[in-house]
Amino acid sequence: MINLSTGAFYERGSRQIGALRAQAESLQQQIGTGERLERSSDDPVAAARLRTLSRNDRMASVDTRNSQLAEADLSLTDQTLTSIGDLVVRVRELAVQASSSTLSDEQRGAIGVEVASLRENLILLANSRNISGHALLGGQASGSAYVDNGTGVQFVGTATVTPLEIGEGQSVEPALTGPEIFEFEAPSGPTDLFAVLGGLATALASGGQAAADASSAALADIDAGLEKVTTAQTVVGARLNWIDLMSERRENNAERIAEERTNVGGADIATTMTRLQETMTVLEASQASFVRLANLSLFSMLR
Repeated sequence: MINLSTGAFYERGSRQIGALRAQAESLQQQIGTGERLERSSDDPVAAARLRTLSRNDRMASVDTRNSQLAEADLSLTDQTLTSIGDLVVRVRELAVQASSSTLSDEQRGAIGVEVASLRENLILLANSRNISGHALLGGQASGSAYVDNGTGVQFVGTATVTPLEIGEGQSVEPALTGPEIFEFEAPSGPTDLFAVLGGLATALASGGQAAADASSAALADIDAGLEKVTTAQTVVGARLNWIDLMSERRENNAERIAEERTNVGGADIATTMTRLQETMTVLEASQASFVRLANLSLFSMLR
């Protein structure tokens, strides 16, 4: 009976001190991580809410990456459209010059050479690449968006762009396709900028009054083409603004989630440190008491 009492004393003392040490370690971990919950069983309701918040965070990360990709491609598209617009404006200036009756055939021929060169530059711009190395204006095509087959410039991309999810069920198309920029309805009928520039260059090379007349007639087509480019720039600008708006909303939501995560599962550092100090005090007292009791002479004789 004496041996059983002695064993029970040591077992009870060891269990109490072990529990206090475990509690102290748990509190120290909470202070180190800033998290109140170590396992779901600590607070099942709070743990479930934290899992939901974590899923929202992961989804927001995907939306952020998509927004960054879309913004990068749309910014490249905007830069390309600016270059295309500048090119078309230059062609218009040349057409105005070539329509003057004071120019000689040689001068108009020189202007035609520059227009032909600008048409080649336009094809290069039409085949710009996005950040993934694919055709920027080619839709879902991975290769070139346009090819010059000798008789004209042909669009070889696809007519659609894959939208990217940017949060809250919203999506955005990260680019435009070539036809949305280069094809338009001119006074003379459906055409595209490549055909307008090509026709003007050919007419200027032929010389005579026909060259001057062709230059004057081309102005209306060039203006219509420039308007189409301007409209495309407006569309791209609106999409970039939409991405900015959704990014701002996502940032605000991230701040709300962070605050809720702190409220639901975060440890109050001041309170936790106080509890740790109390636990350490009790632990030290328990250890000291255990040693003193174990060293009592009566207790020693009982053993």
